Amino acid sequence: MTTVDFTKSYRARKKRAMIVLSIFALLILLTFIVSMNTGFIKLTPYELLKTIMGHGTAQQELILFEFRLPRIVISIIVGASLAVSGCVMQGFSRNALADPGILGINAGAGLAVIVYISFIPIESTSSVMLLPVLAWLGAGATAAIIYALAYKRNDGLSPTRLLLTGIAIAAAISAAMIVLTLKLSPEQYNFVAKWMAGSIWGSNWKYVASILPFFIVLLPYVIYKSHILNILNMGDQLSTGLGVDVEKQRRMLLAAAVGLAGSAVSISGGIGFVGLIAPHLVRRLIGPQHQFLLPGSALAGGLLVLVADTLGRWMIQPSEIPAGIIVACIGAPYFLYLLAKSK
Repeated sequence: MTTVDFTKSYRARKKRAMIVLSIFALLILLTFIVSMNTGFIKLTPYELLKTIMGHGTAQQELILFEFRLPRIVISIIVGASLAVSGCVMQGFSRNALADPGILGINAGAGLAVIVYISFIPIESTSSVMLLPVLAWLGAGATAAIIYALAYKRNDGLSPTRLLLTGIAIAAAISAAMIVLTLKLSPEQYNFVAKWMAGSIWGSNWKYVASILPFFIVLLPYVIYKSHILNILNMGDQLSTGLGVDVEKQRRMLLAAAVGLAGSAVSISGGIGFVGLIAPHLVRRLIGPQHQFLLPGSALAGGLLVLVADTLGRWMIQPSEIPAGIIVACIGAPYFLYLLAKSK
C-alpha cells in the first residue's frame, strides 16, 4: 500500500468513526431526555421544560434535579468507565474476552466496598468520597494477583491463562463476599443484595462528585495512550522491536483500567459484561484503532447502562429491576457466543 492509499484509507476510517460516534452521542441525548421522564411520578414534556428553566414546582425540581439527573449522569459515567476499562484490557492482553467483570476486577472492588460498609455506614460525604479509593485498592490488589498468576517469564501474558485465572479468582472472591453477607444486619444485607445485582444505588450529586475525578483523569490518559495499545495489540515481540517497554506500559494501562472499573463498581455495584459488549460492538463498526475505539466504547458503554437503568425503572413500576440484571440478560449469551467463536 502506497502512502497516498494509506492516507485515503485512514481518512475514510476516521470519517466513518466520526459518524458512528455522532450517532452514539445522539442516542445518548435521546435516552437522556426519555430517562428524565421515566419513573413512578410522570413529568409531561411541558413540565420538564418548565422545571429545567427554573419555573417548576418544588416537588418537580426535587424529582428532576436531586433524584433523576444525578442517576442519569452516574449511569453514563459508570457505563463509559466499565466499557473503556474492558477495551483497554482487551487491547494490552490481546484477549477478546477480557472484561473487568469476567476477570474478577469488579469482584475485588466489590469485596473492598462490602468490607467497608460492614463497619462504617455510608452516610457522610467523607465516607462516600472514600468509596472509589477503597474500590480501586481492592480492584488493584485483585488485578495484581491475577497478573502474577497469569504471567510467565518465557511466555509473557497468555490470554487463555489470564481468562481462566480471572474466572477462578472471581469465584473465590464471590464466595468470600457471600460469607461476609451472612454477618450483616438486615438493612446492610438488603443494600448489599441490591448492590450485587447491579443497581445504581448512589443517586445524588455527592456520588457523582466521588467518581468524576477518576473519570476525567483516567479517560483522557488511556486515550492519550491509544497508540501504545495499537502497538501492544501486535504482540510482545513486535512491540519490543518497535521500542515499547511492554511490561511498564502494560502495568500503567492496567492501573488505569482498574481505576476506571473500581470507581464505577463502588457506585453501581456488580454490573457485568459492559466492558465486553461495548468494545466489541464499536470494533465491528469502526475497526480496531484505539484512537477511535476508546471514545466509541465510552459512548456505547454509557448508552448501554443508561438504557438498562431506564428500562429497569420503567418495566415494573413502582418497583424497579437493577440495571445489572438487564445488562446480564444481553451480555451472558453474547459472552457464550464469543467463547464458542474463539474456540
